Amino acid sequence: MHIPTELTTDRLVLRPWRDDDAAFAFDLYSRWEVARFLGSAPAVMTDQADAARRVARLRELKDDLRAFRVVSLASSGEPVGTVMLQPIPASGPTEPLRPSGDTEIGWHFHPDHWGNGYATEAAGALLEAALLGGLPRVIAVTYPENTASQRVCERIGMRRLGPTDAYYNMRMELFARP
Repeated sequence: MHIPTELTTDRLVLRPWRDDDAAFAFDLYSRWEVARFLGSAPAVMTDQADAARRVARLRELKDDLRAFRVVSLASSGEPVGTVMLQPIPASGPTEPLRPSGDTEIGWHFHPDHWGNGYATEAAGALLEAALLGGLPRVIAVTYPENTASQRVCERIGMRRLGPTDAYYNMRMELFARP
């Protein structure tokens, strides 16, 4: 599998996270409207050091499973969010959870930029790059009440497979492509 390290769409650049992106990560993840759909016990980020650690974790994704910081071309390079491909853990009784063998696509966008189609554009570009690069299947899981992310899944051509508890030890909505 091969995915380019940078992707460009009509309005966005998807590029690797850098250490100097920690301030944007803090601004993004310190907002409840972003954090509320992340993890089994959602919590807002309250410490700048947590942002640096988050950026370091995003940078560790490699071998074509990686995170991209999404930058708007229209606003002189303003950061707007992130998209990523990552291994998704299977549900189970032990911590850390064991790998499922599936690859998850995900996105987190700054609320100031919601409603502009950036999530659809960026996630669509990454999904196409993953499939063209040789990944046979990509999944997405969303909280059942996260209808905005479910609409993004549908707009980028993912098919709703229904409720699942196969990942993260949580009941989620499952989408897949192809």
